[in-house]
Amino acid sequence: MAEPGSSGTQSLDRAVQLTSMVVQADSPVSFADLQEATGLAKSTTSRLLAALERGDLVERQPNGGYVAGSLFWLYAARHDPWDHLVRVARPAMERIGRDTQESVHLSVLRGNRVVQVAQVDSHYLLGTRDWTQVDVPAHASSLGKVFVAWGALALPEQRLERLATHTLVTPAALARDGAAARRRGFAVTVDELEEGLTGVAVPVRGVRDDVIAALGISGPTSRLDGRIDELGRNLISRASEIAAVLHGPTRLTKEGVA
Repeated sequence: MAEPGSSGTQSLDRAVQLTSMVVQADSPVSFADLQEATGLAKSTTSRLLAALERGDLVERQPNGGYVAGSLFWLYAARHDPWDHLVRVARPAMERIGRDTQESVHLSVLRGNRVVQVAQVDSHYLLGTRDWTQVDVPAHASSLGKVFVAWGALALPEQRLERLATHTLVTPAALARDGAAARRRGFAVTVDELEEGLTGVAVPVRGVRDDVIAALGISGPTSRLDGRIDELGRNLISRASEIAAVLHGPTRLTKEGVA
């Protein structure tokens, strides 16, 4: 890239490039990585990053890495943060529905509550229900268990409510269940929320590799029995597709732009 004497438009383009790399990266990005990926001189990179910091578009952390600035978080706070997630996830959810014929769910955390934000209905009459308005305790649903197992939701400290025959009611039991979920890659409930209902769910990871949602399937235990591993693998694959779209086409790594 040309150096001194570049036009204001060129400077703006370079600032946009730096901002895009920081926002789309999975973790804080070092000055050296940004300079290497853009090919800019150190002085130009430093000058542009300083201007972006002053405008709250990027923020430098104590370890020197750069992350998205407060303006991005302010914008997100003023708009429904889940609209984009639902739009991105919808095609994958519909594919899961076609593959499995079962109800497909997408849930997020709002405080300590697990809230369903999207659903694709089952192709069967038995198992079709709108769960978006139902308040389901996290310990009794596969979607809620995802947030507990992957550390997005803290383990409870007290004994839990028993809702069905196999509901896990102690923190220790939920911790063991979470460890098993992490090993296989998906959480499972069988007759834990209500008799005859089975659920399978996996984490959906955001741009910083944190768990931002849970993607799951539910249906009658009699119909899902013997299919749990197959359903879990399907969900893991589709959750990866959603994450790839959320991460965007450009993901900065230590080697540069992938």
